[in-house]
Formats: sequence, C-alpha cells, structure tokens
Amino acid sequence: MLRRFYDWMLGLAEHPHALWVLAFVAFIESSVFPIPPDVLMIPMILARPSRAWLIALIAMVSSVIGGLLGYAIGALFYEQLGLPILQSLGKADAISAFNTRFNDFGFWAVLIAGITPFPYKVITIMSGWTGMPLATFIATSVLARGLRFFIVAGLLRVFGAPIRDFIERRLGLVFTAFVVLLLGGFLVVKYL
Repeated sequence: MLRRFYDWMLGLAEHPHALWVLAFVAFIESSVFPIPPDVLMIPMILARPSRAWLIALIAMVSSVIGGLLGYAIGALFYEQLGLPILQSLGKADAISAFNTRFNDFGFWAVLIAGITPFPYKVITIMSGWTGMPLATFIATSVLARGLRFFIVAGLLRVFGAPIRDFIERRLGLVFTAFVVLLLGGFLVVKYL
C-alpha cells in the first residue's frame, strides 16, 4: 500500500499545481505524514532544474511551518495525551528530568532529525512537549530543513538524473555520516 502511495505522489510531481502539493506535503510531513517531501522534490527538480532553489525554498518554509504545528501538538495536547500515559506507566515524576535533558540537547535533536532520515515529526512534537524555547526550535528547524532540501536541490541541479538513485537510496546514510562527523569534530575541539 505504501509503495502505491509513493508512486501516486511521484505522479503528482508533474501536476500543474505541484508546488502547492509540495508545500502541503512538506507541511504535514513535519507533524503527521509518513512520506518525506523529497519524493516530490526530486522529480520536480529533474523536470525543471532552473526551479531547484524555489522548490527547495518552498519545501523548507512549509516544513518549518508544519514543524510549528507539531510543536503545538506537543505543547497543547500534552495534558490530554502525554501525561495520562506517563501516569499509567508510573513515570509522571520522571518527566521533568527528561524535559531538562531533552532541552539541553534540543538544538542537536532538532538538527539531526531535520537532516537525517529520523522522523522529524517526532522531534517537532517532543520539542513542544518539553517546552523547548520556540526561537531555538525555529532557528534550528530552518537550518536543518534548509540544509536538507537545498543540498538535495543542489545535487540534482548539478548532476541531474544520474544522482537520483543515489539520493533516493543513500542520502539518508550520507546525512547521518555528516552529522556523526560534525558531532565528532565538536567533541574533538571541546576535549583537546
């Protein structure tokens, strides 16, 4: 079923209103939708490389706005959903320690989820739930989603169709390796 849905989304990339569809997919992917906007971005950019930066910008802005919806879900519905679950598990007391730990690393959590295959929606909801400062959340989301979408757009604009297979199959691994190297570099600088 997911494969049919994926193929259907690829077909939408050729629709006259594809930019609006991309904006909608990027928006809902940041809080509830399981398929990333890259599925639409890739064929859209391959079809019109001159629009690569516009397509990446629309994906980034829509994704960050969608992330704000995820943040609001976490911030506004914690009492109705999160707290009863934690209470039933006997973990309600541990939540303040978790919130503090998450927010200590919140910048990195949002950055990593924003550029790797880790579901960004999980972090957007957790950021609201733990009360991460909204300015930190927004700035990190812009950075992370901008990196992700503009790198994909740049690769497609420069290399075209031959890079498509690489992006669809291995880009998540490359972004994950990039984050590991980035974090490793910060640790080396901190402890040397």
